[in-house]
Amino acid sequence: MKLQSDITINGRVYAAGRDVPALAIYPFFLVHMAAFGASGFFLAYGGAPIEFVFMHGGIAILVYVVFYLAIFGRDEVEWMFINAGIGIFGIVSQIDWILSLFGRHVGDYPWYVHVIPVLYFILYTFLLRHALLDLFGARQDDVKRAKVEWGYVGGSLAAYALLHVLGV
Repeated sequence: MKLQSDITINGRVYAAGRDVPALAIYPFFLVHMAAFGASGFFLAYGGAPIEFVFMHGGIAILVYVVFYLAIFGRDEVEWMFINAGIGIFGIVSQIDWILSLFGRHVGDYPWYVHVIPVLYFILYTFLLRHALLDLFGARQDDVKRAKVEWGYVGGSLAAYALLHVLGV
């Protein structure tokens, strides 16, 4: 993957435009963001003071966005937020499904409690899509890219449909 800005990983500087191994990026961010996303979810819906939720999650999300800008570039990050805006109702339905696993629903909380979990959801699904593009070597190959992206959409829809059919 070609970096959009300079970045330092484990004390090694990678210049903008340089290829960086996907294994240097995705495993760390996928695990790290899963941990922070889960903590943000449980803080938000577990009754922590909303000021703390916004401080904890807001700082982490800001840092992730800075890294995303360095790694993926402004255009990709801009499209992440545009697509999230378009898909906000789908995202909220997924948050509602996750909450239902704990016997709760989106409507049980004021709107501002959902801000941090929704932003984590957006950031994580963006990262998953990019990880798949790099895993299958599809970033620079338009034919492969289209297949991977359609596979990502189809796989997501199939998983959601299966969960719906199973009543999960």
